[in-house]
Amino acid sequence: MYKVIGNDGKTYGPVALEPLRDWIVQGRVDNRTPVLLTGAADWTFLGLLPELAPLFSGPPPVIAPPKKTASGTTNSFATAGFVCGLLSWICCCGCPFNVLGLFFSIIALVQINTQSEKQAGWGLALAGLICSAASLLFCLGLALFHLALAPADFTWHAGSI
Repeated sequence: MYKVIGNDGKTYGPVALEPLRDWIVQGRVDNRTPVLLTGAADWTFLGLLPELAPLFSGPPPVIAPPKKTASGTTNSFATAGFVCGLLSWICCCGCPFNVLGLFFSIIALVQINTQSEKQAGWGLALAGLICSAASLLFCLGLALFHLALAPADFTWHAGSI
């Protein structure tokens, strides 16, 4: 008896040898279809089974190493957003780093939440967003404070230019 994983990702079986041969003839499975023999510990490919190998034309499949996923990588926009958020506090004026930090952090959060391949960096993006937003609010408050302290008799005259 055999269990196979179809192209749709579902497991089928246990199935006997004859229906499995019919599936091969019908093209429902191929030599790279994963199969688990009853009592076996590991999955293999249909093309590697001696009783089914003659049904496939060509050489048996080559087992490739698993693909490396992006789950171990950090989103580059998250890193850029965090760095810009820190630079907005380190630099005296904060601009344009706080605006760039907001921009990069928002892009990173959207990418991390919508991509099928998971990436690290959600915490970096959030920290960059918070640092950048706080820096921008601080700069705006400082600018309003300076405007409030500016002399009230400052006026523009059309003839003075």
